[in-house]
Amino acid sequence: MTDTRDPTAVSAAASVTQYLTFICSGERLAVEILDVKELLEMTNMTRVPMTPEFIRGVINLRGSVVPVVDLSARLTGKVCSLTKRSSIVLVEVTQDEHTQILGMLVDEVSEILEIDSNHIQPPPSFGAHIRTDFIRAMGNVNGEFIILLAIDKVLSVEELSSLEALAHQSSQPEYRPDQTPSVKQQEQL
Repeated sequence: MTDTRDPTAVSAAASVTQYLTFICSGERLAVEILDVKELLEMTNMTRVPMTPEFIRGVINLRGSVVPVVDLSARLTGKVCSLTKRSSIVLVEVTQDEHTQILGMLVDEVSEILEIDSNHIQPPPSFGAHIRTDFIRAMGNVNGEFIILLAIDKVLSVEELSSLEALAHQSSQPEYRPDQTPSVKQQEQL
């Protein structure tokens, strides 16, 4: 049996990637749909003490504890305002052969777009409102640019862990050998 499919149609389809788009701090951002595991409506989160401001808390997802990162706070330093359109995008991040599900709190989920690889350009080297290493590329859709996030950088498990450790260390009282420590400080030593 011979293959009657048009080879140019197959190659054209292979160069199109689907992205989930969402709004965060007024910016239209996107992640590859293959990285997205689930979309959740806003739900109760438990704040975890001594974590960086951008770690909004944790949620219970079918018995599993899932950390939720406030994407706005992570990218711009401004905490996301919760509205009825706020959503949590669950993504899977793999680093050093360790896979973890993390939630991204976003202002609003928009749509799924297909972007042809011919319409994807390298990230700008300057002028972006967010760290340039967080930008994988820029997608041009109908003359509008959409920031395609490098989800492995934005949600780097290693970086998030080190920032959490720093936050924990900075919350500990400083011990100076030239002073007599308080009872509380002695207990912590």
